[in-house]
Amino acid sequence: MPISDQRVSAHPFLRGLYRSDYYPDHVVDLGRAVLVRLCERVEAERPADLDALYALTQAATEEFNDLQAAFEAADSEIETVAREVIAEDFRFVADAYGFPDADVEELIATRDW
Repeated sequence: MPISDQRVSAHPFLRGLYRSDYYPDHVVDLGRAVLVRLCERVEAERPADLDALYALTQAATEEFNDLQAAFEAADSEIETVAREVIAEDFRFVADAYGFPDADVEELIATRDW
């Protein structure tokens, strides 16, 4: 199901990573796909509260955890800059879908990067 929210569908997810040669585009594409799937799930499931949103974002965070090997295989890693960019996009998703009070650390609480 494609994203219906125009602002979200036009958002340049992980733009800061695409701008750096340190992060290979083909791996960043995988991370972008995680965020797009998250948005599709939020639109499909319409979380009623922060706990429901956190369940969705933390599942997406687990997918980013799984991408660490792909980053490493491409001589890259999810380090400080990447963590900040990824966290900013999780914050964007929460805000875009009506959860401005979401705690960014709770959104990505299951991260191991």
